[in-house]
Order: sequence, then structure tokens, then C-alpha cells
Amino acid sequence: MTIPETIKDLLSRRDALKKYLDIDRLEAEIRAEEQKTEQADFWSDPKEAQKVMKDIKSKKNWTSSFATVASSCEDMMVLGEFFDAGEVAEEEMLQQLETTTKQVEELEFKNMLRNESDSFDAVLSINAGAGGVEAQDWAEMLMRMYMRYAERTGYKVAISNSLDGEGAGIKSVTMQIEGDFAYGYLKSETGVHRLVRVSPFNAQGKRMTSFASVSVTPLVDDTIEVVVDQSKLSWDTFRSGGAGGQNVNKVESGVRLRYQYKDPYTGVEEEILIENTETRDQPKNKENALRLLRSQLYEREMRHRMEEQAKIKASQKKIEWGSQIRSYVMDDRRVKDHRTNYQTGDVTGVMDGKIENFIKEYLMQFGGE
Repeated sequence: MTIPETIKDLLSRRDALKKYLDIDRLEAEIRAEEQKTEQADFWSDPKEAQKVMKDIKSKKNWTSSFATVASSCEDMMVLGEFFDAGEVAEEEMLQQLETTTKQVEELEFKNMLRNESDSFDAVLSINAGAGGVEAQDWAEMLMRMYMRYAERTGYKVAISNSLDGEGAGIKSVTMQIEGDFAYGYLKSETGVHRLVRVSPFNAQGKRMTSFASVSVTPLVDDTIEVVVDQSKLSWDTFRSGGAGGQNVNKVESGVRLRYQYKDPYTGVEEEILIENTETRDQPKNKENALRLLRSQLYEREMRHRMEEQAKIKASQKKIEWGSQIRSYVMDDRRVKDHRTNYQTGDVTGVMDGKIENFIKEYLMQFGGE
């Protein structure tokens, strides 16, 4: 494309991102939530306050990323005017276009991480396959690779559990990786990783193959926000039956709650019916019925999250030949992902944590699954 066509294309993509991300809405919500933080009693409920602060941070992550793109587009347009007037060299104009294109592409790529769990921290586990010292050494090499990737990306790493190998390397390790969209990016690493090299542990200098499995799961908060939509609530009252004296039978203290529930994941609609006659006090019975409703909604969300975790576990393969997602062939200077067919000859860079391109290729092909 010509320079004017490139500028027009980038501006169009900027506008599309603003619309798709709904930046105006996010900014309005941030302002409203920041006003809450200025209230004197904001921290009276620490749990709720932390939720608000986390929500603000999450939304600002998107607005600040878009602000970077918007600012770069402004610089591009100003430079374009000078270029048209012959006051800026073509080399400088092309450099600005390259910078703006990269920032637009990064936000477009990040926009693929729209699942709730994508923004969570990640728990990454590595287990050495069969093969003794050679496999254990490979597991430790992978651990270093992910630690270097986290360092390059600005993530924080904490080792929660590690089991040393016999002689060298590690048998297993579990790491907690904290940072924006840590799980969204690292989920592509789940699977079996295969190493082919001339083993330093083999006296005959034979070429050997080793395996290690990597498992990545989202680190889910232990709190689940239970929202009851008041517009979907309806109440009936009735006289309680059974023992309890005249008041129980003559006063309509019993309550019947009807809640029109729609599963946020499947779209299936159903009516939740809860009756409560615990006390002779109707307001208390209503309060108890609402408590029971919240418990049901909480349990449904927990069940969904457990099912999602089970799917992640089920997708992991055995640590053996033929099930690998990626091969690292040291003497051929080649690392290849068998799911996307992306490969690189920069083996040293990959082992030093340069795995962004593998992650990007995977998410571009399978991110929507």
C-alpha cells in the first residue's frame, strides 16, 4: 500500500477497535467506580473494595492500551501532513508507520483474549517424562524458559512447589505467574514438549529424545460475585402450616420466591422456586429466601468453573512419543509447533524465553475455541 493508503487503513482499524472495545463505556464506568473509591467508607468492606479496585485496573488495562494506539495515530497524522508538505523524509514517515502498525496489531491481538479467565494469573506446572536424568534436565530447561519469558513480559513468578531430580534437573515444578492476561497468553503452552539433542549425560554422545509435560490453568479468585437481578424476582406470601401456634397459621408469614434465571453460559432459562417458613417474621423469611437463592447461584457458578477446569485437564495428553505439541531439535537448530506449523531456527532465543511468536500463532488459529 502507498503511504496515504496505509494511514487510512490504520485509522480505520483504530476506529474499529474503539467501537469493538467500547472505550467510551469503559471510561465512563472507570470514572463512576473511581468516585466510589473517594467515599469515606469505601474501605469499610475490604472485600468489596478490592473487587472495585480490581475492576478498575482491568478496565484501565484496555483504555490505556487504546490510548497508546490513539496517540500513535495522532503522531502519524501530524507527521503525514509534514510529509505531504515535503518537510519530513520518507524514511522517518515509514518508521512512524511501522511503529503505529505494530501497536495496532498488538491491541488487535490482545483483543482476542476476551474470555473471563484470560485475564487471570496462571498456574504453570512441568513434569518430566520417562528417561531419568535426561528428561529431568529437560524439565528444568523448560522451567528456565518460562521464567525468562515472564521476566521479558514483566510478569512475577513464584515457585510454589518443586521436586529435584536424581542427579540433575527436576522431576516437577509448579509456578504461579502473575500479570495481566498471564493465563490468556500461556494457555497455549499446555501439552507435551519434546527435546531432541546429543545428550551431555550419555558417554557415547548419542542423540536422545526426551519429553516433559506442561499444564497451565487459570488462578481463579476464591470470591465469586453473586448478582441477583431484582427485575427477575417475584414474591408470593402464604400462611404457614403445621405446628407453631395461632400466629403461624393466621398470618401470611411464609414467602415464596420466584427467580427467572438465565444461564450466562448456555442461555437456558428456568424458574428457580424457593419457599421459606423458618420464622414468624415475613421480612426475615424473605431475607432467608434471598440467602438461599444466592447460595444456589453461587453453587451454579462454582460448578461451571469446575467443569471448565475438567475440560482443561482432559485436553492434556500423555507424556509420550506422538503426542507432543512442540519439538525442540537442538542440532538441527529448529523449534517447531506441530499445531500451527510455525517454526524458528532461533533455538537459543526460544530457550531464553522468546516464545511470543509461538503464542501469537496459536492464539491466531485457535484463540476462539
